[in-house]
Amino acid sequence: MLLVPCDVLRPRRPDEHFAGEAAAARAAGIPVAVVDHDALTRGTAQAADAAVARVPAGDGAVYRGWMLRSGDYAGFAAALERRGVRLRTGAEDYRRGHELPGWYPAAQDCTPESVWTEGDGRDGFLEACAGLGKGAAVLRDWTKSMKHYWDEACFIPDVTDVDAAWRVARRFRELRDDEFTGGFVLRRFEDFSGAEARTWWVDGECRLVSAHPDSPDRLPGDVDLTVVAAAIRELASPFVTADLVRRTDGRWRLVEIGDGQVSDRPSSADASRLIRAII
Repeated sequence: MLLVPCDVLRPRRPDEHFAGEAAAARAAGIPVAVVDHDALTRGTAQAADAAVARVPAGDGAVYRGWMLRSGDYAGFAAALERRGVRLRTGAEDYRRGHELPGWYPAAQDCTPESVWTEGDGRDGFLEACAGLGKGAAVLRDWTKSMKHYWDEACFIPDVTDVDAAWRVARRFRELRDDEFTGGFVLRRFEDFSGAEARTWWVDGECRLVSAHPDSPDRLPGDVDLTVVAAAIRELASPFVTADLVRRTDGRWRLVEIGDGQVSDRPSSADASRLIRAII
């Protein structure tokens, strides 16, 4: 079955953002159930059980919804198991696809060089800067960047200018607030050009190529899937996305991998195509 977040004001209905996918699933004969995303983020078994109270007993399920911390996802999976429902993507699969330290070892040959910390301390951050060596870097945490705050909380012109780098890191940490996950990640800056493509992979095979949600009307042509195919197979997660873009030298590069259940669908991608691809 397909699981989607419920509408906060009308909890028996799907959240409007996922209503199209829910309707497409029903049209394809796939059962749909709603879960309470806010309850899932409370971090207790009791809250997780309440969150899935409207999910009928069954067998396999795929989630399409808002991002969850890995620990909250594990609680979600456990609560469903108590109802006899098994998520296609297990808790460890989710963590591996969702957090950069989980997917980077498989993908390091096709994505910018990266180093990371555990936690948000200054000493660990400066060690990471030293580990990257010199030059420009892009800052994020284990799951997300603040690229819409490029100059103040994302781009570091020179990692050897530690005071300036730490100012960017502090601003990033402030903006991420309670959503900050894991630690800081420094990725060596590479100059990209053109729009990103979001590719959707199920059991190691690309099932759909779409535009990226940030540029829904710009789908790059001739996306080279071979750049990331071996990494996706090595990662061995049931359902992930991989965002690809051309570098200015024309070479396709991996921007990031994400768990497919919590990767946003661009408005230009037909919901029924995605549902057919993943279920």
